[in-house]
Amino acid sequence: MTNQECKNTALAALKGNWAPAVLATIVFFLVAVVLSGSAEVPFFATTASQALPWIEGVSFVLIILVIAPMAVGYANACRFLVDSNDREMTANMFSVPLKNYLHIMWGYLLMTIKIFLWSLLFLIPGIIKSFSYAMAPYILVEEPELSASQAIKKSKEMMKGHKFDLFYLYLSFIGWFFLSLLTCCIGFFWLEPYAQCSVVAFYNDLKAQKAVSAVAEN
Repeated sequence: MTNQECKNTALAALKGNWAPAVLATIVFFLVAVVLSGSAEVPFFATTASQALPWIEGVSFVLIILVIAPMAVGYANACRFLVDSNDREMTANMFSVPLKNYLHIMWGYLLMTIKIFLWSLLFLIPGIIKSFSYAMAPYILVEEPELSASQAIKKSKEMMKGHKFDLFYLYLSFIGWFFLSLLTCCIGFFWLEPYAQCSVVAFYNDLKAQKAVSAVAEN
């Protein structure tokens, strides 16, 4: 699929469903902001130098335990919308990670660790790996029988030769990105589901290509 075809698929799914999509995005944003900023009051510290490690530690734990699984839930809520017109995006954002919480949380953490380690070599390898693992959030939910490592490996295999395609898809939203900035960032509540649903279309296309290749090989 071309970038425009991915975007058209996203717009078709969002037609008549912008309200639940925007609501889910706002809820995710508010939860992320509240939890990541909840450690701003250092109850167990008396000086700024003592507070900083405490704040960073609590924020990291909350990101891994709550925000990361919610991110997987949000991505798959967009997938459900595209695939089956499931409008319960906010509910799905919470219910998806809860169904297989430890698996999803560990998968996201493992993916983050791998990207971080590659980034230690240089920024570019880390960015490349982030594109390699970009399909893992969908695979973790769609194929729960796979281990976290297997889901990440499958994403890597799916993205082989397609990393620039995904980068180009993200790049095609650059105009909408700057327009969203002009709206005091309010436009991002519409841009995010648009972009996420477009990535879902990209993922579905990769799956279709893989299925065709498997049939051809047999």
